[in-house]
Amino acid sequence: MLNTLILGLPTGENSSMSTIISTMMYLSFILFILFGQKIQLYTMIWNMSGAIKKLEIMKFEARELTIKTLKEIGKPKNDIVPRLNALLEQFLISPVNMDPAGIVWKFDHLLDVREEKFKDDVKRLAPEADNAQLNNMENLVEGSLALNTVYRIVRHFYLLGRKTQSFYLILQLQMILPLIMQEAEALVGATKAFAQGQPIGDGVGALVASKLMKDKEKRKVEKDVVVSELMMDGRKILALKAEGPGGNVGKPGDAIKQLIEEREGKIAMVIMVDAAVKFEGEKTGDISEGIGAAIGGIGTERFKIEEEASKYKIPVHAVIVKESLQDAITPMKKEISEATDNVITRIKSLLQERTQEAETIIIAGIGNTIGIGQ
Repeated sequence: MLNTLILGLPTGENSSMSTIISTMMYLSFILFILFGQKIQLYTMIWNMSGAIKKLEIMKFEARELTIKTLKEIGKPKNDIVPRLNALLEQFLISPVNMDPAGIVWKFDHLLDVREEKFKDDVKRLAPEADNAQLNNMENLVEGSLALNTVYRIVRHFYLLGRKTQSFYLILQLQMILPLIMQEAEALVGATKAFAQGQPIGDGVGALVASKLMKDKEKRKVEKDVVVSELMMDGRKILALKAEGPGGNVGKPGDAIKQLIEEREGKIAMVIMVDAAVKFEGEKTGDISEGIGAAIGGIGTERFKIEEEASKYKIPVHAVIVKESLQDAITPMKKEISEATDNVITRIKSLLQERTQEAETIIIAGIGNTIGIGQ
């Protein structure tokens, strides 16, 4: 079309128009070579500014929900905002790992101290909350803290990249930003679940144990973990989970270690039930079996289980329920809840195939017990 228009012009005008167009094309090419990266950088910065604003709104909403819930349930007499602001920027310094010997117990000690202080701080914010509510409030503040941390880190690299005009710093941040936003949205959903005391997807292991322990006598072992004894297909089962219905994960590693020591290592098998992150394309609620200690976290509890199981040559089996990160920390979906019956069926098959009658087996339901009773 452009050629047709040019050809329709007189010869002088045709030549002048061709020269102008050629000059513009050459100039555009030169500008792109000289300033293309800068243009791309400013475009990325502009796009990322919207994401930063959205993260800030998420952080603000989670903080406001936390303040509202603490006031409604905890009924504090003083202004909690300054203390909460300080709590939302709390951090943990990892122990020195140049000499790794004994680092697990150092981590374990630091986590115990951090948990005790965190719980005391939340108790001061919500003095009228009972123990279950206090655990829920602790999870709620943890969710707000996580969102605040995500926002601060992303904002730091965004501002640093904009300040230094670093194309590659901004590029790297932009590449992982969709995953960060996905995690942030999941954390917002988590804070709402914690505020309302609803079960979350991560509690599927605890829900399985709760079904096994129904109407059975329970006793407390170690920190915030309860255990019941029952019979299943002629086998003696020691079913354990964190104490509910408040948001709690307990210390299952210590509990399993205690149960094994109580029976002098005469445990035929340890079966651990937990949620696990699924691959894209897999269905939420699908079940898989494996070998090893199925438990998340920093690794201290898994280390204890592996040490004790290795000491007495006890096989450790895992049954996991697949779910996304969003499913794990947001209200439990129907597919996950319904998967618990299939998990129990898998456990029975595992017992029949790998154990003998009259043997003792530990079944550990791993996960957050928020909204899940005994």
